[in-house]
Amino acid sequence: MARDRGPIDKINRRFGVPLFGPSKALERRPYPPGHVGARGARRKQSDYALALAEKQKLRFQYGVLEKQFRLYFKEAQRRDGITGTNLLQILEMRLDNVCYRLGLGSTRRGARQFVNHGHVLVNDKKVDIPSYQVKPSDVVKVAEASRSQQLGMRLADSTQARPACDWMELDREKLTGTVNRVPEREEFDPMVDERLVVELYSR
Repeated sequence: MARDRGPIDKINRRFGVPLFGPSKALERRPYPPGHVGARGARRKQSDYALALAEKQKLRFQYGVLEKQFRLYFKEAQRRDGITGTNLLQILEMRLDNVCYRLGLGSTRRGARQFVNHGHVLVNDKKVDIPSYQVKPSDVVKVAEASRSQQLGMRLADSTQARPACDWMELDREKLTGTVNRVPEREEFDPMVDERLVVELYSR
């Protein structure tokens, strides 16, 4: 399966935000990578460059490649409502992101690996496709195999300080999560201005 394997610290520094979770490299060197990064402020960017950067930030944050991102955008355009919000909701309802929100991964990359290795069931059926679109009323849980249970419990314990999502219910003892509804825009922070992404694809 194709996926982005780029250096996450450089990507975080390039955009100036921790797209993949807390970044010590970004704290130590809060400037873009490269030999000129520390010597001055970021140069003024064109409107196109700003919109492109927002799109790239969103892609990297959710771990989506360009072709798949374009398909998501087209689907967001087809749906009723605000295109930018629709796009974010589609990304949020990916199975790897749902597992991340449930605490089955300290990062989205970790949650994606957890799904890929066959540790997750959706409505009692094994699903190992990270991009699988979860729907309201779906039940996501850790497989009953002892290895899956041990790994799931370890992940849940390490992420228990993470705030719970109102649009999902989590049973930590059973390692089960129920998706009650599609999240609203104000319920997640993608660290991007999705309106610029819409403008970019509308050019």
